[in-house]
Amino acid sequence: MADVTVVGAGLAGSEAAWQLAKRGLTVDLFEMKPDKMTPAHHSADFAELVCSNSFRSDRLENAVGLLKEELRRVGSLILHCADACRVEAGGCLAVDRHGFSSMVTEAIRGEKNIRVIEKEATEVPAAPVIVATGPLTSDAMTEGIRTLLGVEEYLHFYDAAAPLVTAESVDMDHAWLASRYDRGSADYVNCAMSQEEYTAFVRELAAAEQAEVHGFEDDRVFEGCMPVEVMARRGFDTLRYGPLKPKGLKDPKTGRDPYAVVQLRRDNAAGSVYNLVGFQTHLRFPEQRRVFSMIPALHNAEFVRYGVMHRNTFLDSPRLLDRWYAWRQDPLVAFAGQMTGVEGYVESTASGYLAAVAMAAKLKGKPLPDFPRETAIGALAAYISDESVQQFQPMNINFGIMPPLDHRVKGKAAKNLAISQRALDRIAHMEICTEG
Repeated sequence: MADVTVVGAGLAGSEAAWQLAKRGLTVDLFEMKPDKMTPAHHSADFAELVCSNSFRSDRLENAVGLLKEELRRVGSLILHCADACRVEAGGCLAVDRHGFSSMVTEAIRGEKNIRVIEKEATEVPAAPVIVATGPLTSDAMTEGIRTLLGVEEYLHFYDAAAPLVTAESVDMDHAWLASRYDRGSADYVNCAMSQEEYTAFVRELAAAEQAEVHGFEDDRVFEGCMPVEVMARRGFDTLRYGPLKPKGLKDPKTGRDPYAVVQLRRDNAAGSVYNLVGFQTHLRFPEQRRVFSMIPALHNAEFVRYGVMHRNTFLDSPRLLDRWYAWRQDPLVAFAGQMTGVEGYVESTASGYLAAVAMAAKLKGKPLPDFPRETAIGALAAYISDESVQQFQPMNINFGIMPPLDHRVKGKAAKNLAISQRALDRIAHMEICTEG
């Protein structure tokens, strides 16, 4: 019998299993793929990226950039693999999604302390256990969690993934390569739209036929993954101040910012597939082809994957979990990943890391890891366990949930960098056991 059971081999579960194994604990890792797949999953590999291939900003003046750097410094498997599978994306960390998942899978399967069990867990295994079944937890496991915790109902929101197109099908007569404000290398394909083209596009997008999604309402959509058609319905200029923002993207043909710009980001290392940045959608597939082909550079686009929408399920964590992602009624039952209310790939990884390191400390009789709120890892854990939060909603890491500086720093970027440096200083002085 293994020392710890981990359920789910997504980002959080893979990170958790790895951290436990590296501390000398044996792990049974349950993963229902490939025997059972969800509508959002397409690969049997672990840590599959079902939405964007971007881990977002890699700059320290951005909170998620800080979170990534903290995870690098504490020995995260996910960040190691992401860095190794990086594809150019300006100031962002984007990865070859298949290469990344394959590398994580190889590492997990090659770790002697981890036994992979390709089987659906239909109830929460006996403690010690970390449940990281993700936002698409199966009905059986959902009921198992509900039974264990006594939760009457889960909170939920809807999440959406953007379409993918082949690079060779993009008409570069209507596009150019650049990053916003020319930061870094020219990693994005920028598809310009005139005012007339944008007007027609928004009109058709707002009226396009949606796929049936049971219980869907606009006010239930998580703001960070707002479907593009919902944005179009919220106002004519909403997209121009969102994913179609032209600022800092001068068209080399005119020397001016166009009226609107659709950006495409490389989705694999070969550069043969690109995703439509910010175009999460739940339109019917024929409608996606019809409306998105109105973008001049995409008039003959070959879609290799259409956008999809699915329900994400998460716990009312402030009522249930402590700052180590453990159930308040049993410290040897922990949860990790998006089901805890952290939102995003890196945030899910951080939760898996902390849940595992804390679990290892409990089992070995060592002090619990004390990540202060001045660190991004600690701030995220404090947010999901804050009992004063009454209407809990998923949260990306942001500087707003971290304590302010005790001195004034002029300029937002400089202030954020100072917050990041304070966090990294705290990490440097922490005693964190990385091996068993």
